Amino acid sequence: METNTAKPGFLKNILVRCFLFGVVLVLFRFAYVVTITGESCKVGNFCFLNLPENINFVIASTGASAAVAANGAVSTNPVGPKRNDIYTTKDWIKAVHFYSAVFQDLISQGFLSPKSKSLCVETATGQDVYALKETGVKDTVGIFKKASRPLVIPGEAHRMPFADNSFDFVFSGNGRLDKSPKAAQFASEIVRTLKPEGFAVVHIGAKDTYSFHSFIDLFNCCKLVTSRDIDGFDSSMPHIREMVLRKECDATEILKVENPGGNSGNKCSVPGHKLELVRKAEPIIQVEPLKPWITLKKNIQNVNWFKKQYPKQNKTFEIFAIEADKTFHDQYKLKKGITLLPYAAWVRNETLSFEINGDPGENVKEKGRGMGRIQPVKSANGGFDGQVDRIQGFDFANWMKNTFTERDFVVMKMDVEGTEFDLIPRLFETGAICLIDEVFLECHYNRWQRTRPGERSAKYEKTYGQCLDLFTSLRQSGVLVHQWW
Repeated sequence: METNTAKPGFLKNILVRCFLFGVVLVLFRFAYVVTITGESCKVGNFCFLNLPENINFVIASTGASAAVAANGAVSTNPVGPKRNDIYTTKDWIKAVHFYSAVFQDLISQGFLSPKSKSLCVETATGQDVYALKETGVKDTVGIFKKASRPLVIPGEAHRMPFADNSFDFVFSGNGRLDKSPKAAQFASEIVRTLKPEGFAVVHIGAKDTYSFHSFIDLFNCCKLVTSRDIDGFDSSMPHIREMVLRKECDATEILKVENPGGNSGNKCSVPGHKLELVRKAEPIIQVEPLKPWITLKKNIQNVNWFKKQYPKQNKTFEIFAIEADKTFHDQYKLKKGITLLPYAAWVRNETLSFEINGDPGENVKEKGRGMGRIQPVKSANGGFDGQVDRIQGFDFANWMKNTFTERDFVVMKMDVEGTEFDLIPRLFETGAICLIDEVFLECHYNRWQRTRPGERSAKYEKTYGQCLDLFTSLRQSGVLVHQWW
């Protein structure tokens, strides 16, 4: 009789494969939790090297030693071995001591209490969270795009995972608001999650008055209570300006739709720091220059002027180029970060005529095109002998109101071949002028011709005096306008 030895071997093979499959599953789960989610292993996560829930991180403090447990509680008696990780590095401990001193001052001034439900925003490793707990504010949490348990949970400053009116105290340190590419949303979320009469404390690096007040303006429904200058704790931010704000309205007021068009009429509500900037601007040239022109070729070479030369303070601007002449469209398309609007800025949506070489006797050309002039479409016998293209104009003021808000910092370089005398009154009429912070404006008038000495150009009807009136009206409305030639 034959013996069957294949069956036990077959079962053994199946058991081994099942075991290996289980090991692979556990390893995959471990890799996912630690590597993908960025969180430490916890019971129930199927991770190897699970740590007990009550393990302590030991931090040496200036007085009695203190430790924060994994469950978020603060203990004055360190338990367990010291960990050789980020929580015991010299820089981390130095930051904790700095924030502890800041929070103790805020408690002494009544802006923070041990009972405050608190939030720290955009904190990568939670030094400020730990410092709050060490100070006695136990109900504290931090958020960052990648969690760092137990101090920091995942969340983004411009889209916080909390309900309205959730916290008594919100803190943003280390110039995180300065560095944010979405500063307006950052500030708005702080205000939304803060309870009425709650306090927000923000550390920024801005030294000048204009930038400081610009940050304050981001916090709707909040009033500046106090501010001070303090020394930072590392070389990356040696100077800190601390501002304390109190929320003075409820969530329903914050959620009201903001009027994107600013104020109606020609009166803008301009804060004092902006008016001071306008008062200190360079004086407007009162006497007409004899040779103000610059060539078209030089203008073409400077189409990327703003991105290269404007002081942006490490902020990213969203740039729009409005250009009706199709000759220049390819040049703008080659520039990264610029949105081309291939239309003519105008007072309404309509078809316009674009007249080429409208200056008598002038023969300035680049790639087959000369200086142009935009006008409403005329009849066939309109009397113009040069080249005429039909282009689409759009309501520039209405586009401004639908695109920007008063929180945006808007800089405009305007060279619109004489239509500034139509566009700027329209901006005043609609209130869109209140959305503009700074303008580099070339005003077109019947100036002396370069090619015909002793004669003025018949291309434009306006005088230099009318240009001066235009510049004056803009500055009186709080717009920092510069003469551009």
